[in-house]
Amino acid sequence: MLTILYRGPLASCDYDCSYCPFAKRRDTPEQLRADRAALERFAGWVAAQRHDVSILFTPWGEGLVRSWYRRALVELSWLPNVRKVAIQTNLSCRTGWLAEASDRAALWVTYHPTQVDYDRFVGKLRSLPVRHSVGVVGDPAHLADARRLRADLPPETYLWVNAEEGRLYTDAEAAEWSAIDPHFHYSRFPHASRGLPCRTGDSVVSVGGDGTVRRCHFVADVLGNIYDGTFRARSDGCPLAACDCHIGYVHLEPLGMYDVFAGGILERVPAAWPQVSSSGR
Repeated sequence: MLTILYRGPLASCDYDCSYCPFAKRRDTPEQLRADRAALERFAGWVAAQRHDVSILFTPWGEGLVRSWYRRALVELSWLPNVRKVAIQTNLSCRTGWLAEASDRAALWVTYHPTQVDYDRFVGKLRSLPVRHSVGVVGDPAHLADARRLRADLPPETYLWVNAEEGRLYTDAEAAEWSAIDPHFHYSRFPHASRGLPCRTGDSVVSVGGDGTVRRCHFVADVLGNIYDGTFRARSDGCPLAACDCHIGYVHLEPLGMYDVFAGGILERVPAAWPQVSSSGR
């Protein structure tokens, strides 16, 4: 089976988070049309494949406010060769359409405390008809919000925490976040990766809107193109010194995260869940 991290040209978002370069950015109508055409072309390619495929959409912007991402998620979820289709989202979109998707659709939701009404956000989460995780960036200013969210979510909903980029956490600070997310230690420090075996480039690849294939979002070397038949898998070790993003290091074989997240790699749901300590509830 091939797992694809798809990222088209969409680069606009309806939120204005201070830590994101795409905050409140607007794509032109031409850019939106190009993104739609690219996504529809990709969905058509997936439908024509004879091998099993899993897909995680990782747009720079917010995809689910666009009709073509909602439609793609539903339609792909019903294809017999699609094992799982998931998307990273802030969940600012309406959610009723998800009832049309199969049980192979899933969401990776991020909570941004400064951008959304809390009660409305939690209400959406509680009514989601598809498998999902939800998480926050480990900004100390958002610790109380994260604790409140963990307390209000049902135990079966995994709440993950991403280490804030560039922040060095003391052991005491890390313990506070680990009480919310027992897997926070994976995110706390970058993982040395050069030369280590990684599934990316072989069973996991990154695909751009034009079909260009790279081993992951963080390695620039091109492995070919899915549309012209030039893509060739490559299983050599990671060429980078370190990997500090979950969508990258989850595929790093020595970490064993395919055991931790077995069955929930794309939507970031651990296999042994719920697993919430009393201090985190």
